[in-house]
Amino acid sequence: MSTSIHRYLSLGAGVQSSATLLLAARGEIPTFAAAVFADTGWEPAAVYDHLDRLERIAADAGIPIVRVSAGHIRADAIDPKHRFASMPLFMLGPNGERGMARRQCTSEYKIKPIKAEVRRRLGYPHPRRVPAGVVADMTIGISVDEIGRARDADVGYMRNVFPLLDLGWQRSDCVAYLERHGLPGTPKSSCLGCPFHDDGFWATLKADSPAEWADAVAFDAAIRHGSARANADGHPLRGQFFLHRQRVPLDQVLLRPRPATADVDMPGCGPWTCPHPGDTTTDSTTGPTPVREVA
Repeated sequence: MSTSIHRYLSLGAGVQSSATLLLAARGEIPTFAAAVFADTGWEPAAVYDHLDRLERIAADAGIPIVRVSAGHIRADAIDPKHRFASMPLFMLGPNGERGMARRQCTSEYKIKPIKAEVRRRLGYPHPRRVPAGVVADMTIGISVDEIGRARDADVGYMRNVFPLLDLGWQRSDCVAYLERHGLPGTPKSSCLGCPFHDDGFWATLKADSPAEWADAVAFDAAIRHGSARANADGHPLRGQFFLHRQRVPLDQVLLRPRPATADVDMPGCGPWTCPHPGDTTTDSTTGPTPVREVA
């Protein structure tokens, strides 16, 4: 196996990746040539504020934070001229069928732009072939309570590494570490209108960020019959689509946040840690249900 001279961090700006960046900035794990943040353009304001904090800390440690983008996911979804990578919207079929749309957004808006940046930094941007033996270590902030999400890279020029697993850290260890070093209140990273949000997120957004809540409500209404592109092409998708698993308009959902003592915690949506089919979500009306995707 070749030894990589390129070391990068996949920075989602959530708890685990923030802790990983801070560990490197403080010299407790090897440093990075760059931390790469894939910006969908629609993160909550709290995430962008936190990212600004991380940039100041990383700059002092000589670690550049690079923001890459494949577009603005919200704008693309409602632009009839843009090919839209589908979100895992909750579906209500014409005969009452319940399911979820196929998810492509994480791949299109997070993983692909990160891979493109890695290839560029290796000196082999697409479509140039990356020679065998040219490998970048991609550090991913996965803690032991999410070990099931630790996967090998699916391309030969990247090798995924997981320092939090080596340290034996859980998410709570990351939170405590961030708080000890002046980064309390690290938010979860995910799109503002991600269908995987639980009722606690929606209730907090509605109470504390009315402008962002209104933005999500407007988007939910705009995608009721699929993306604008699907409608413009004359082939509207079957059924109706919703951001919330209750499959009613977002501003009509009866929000039932879990108690603060609940031990079910849906992770944020980092590039390699977005919830997958088979993961558990919590339906505020029926309890825990497996995530299932349908075409």
